Amino acid sequence: MKYSVYILYSATLDAYYVGCSGDVPKRLEKHLYNHKGFTGRAKDWELKYTEEFDLRADALKRELQIKKWKSRAMLEKLIKSDLY
Repeated sequence: MKYSVYILYSATLDAYYVGCSGDVPKRLEKHLYNHKGFTGRAKDWELKYTEEFDLRADALKRELQIKKWKSRAMLEKLIKSDLY
């Protein structure tokens, strides 16, 4: 099984969300479903970026690395240029 780090974007919130999953399409469905939490505030989440890993631990490590950036500019640079 492959694991992916993904970045979603909501135009409604003008915000990005970074996550990790073994099944990104299924996880996106859950983000779009009515629920509590950050992604539940919008129904227009779009997948903007994915990066695959063989090990879940590696995907989680990369997710944390991206989240630590706390920079919209860095996220957008990653999305546009596949910055690693």
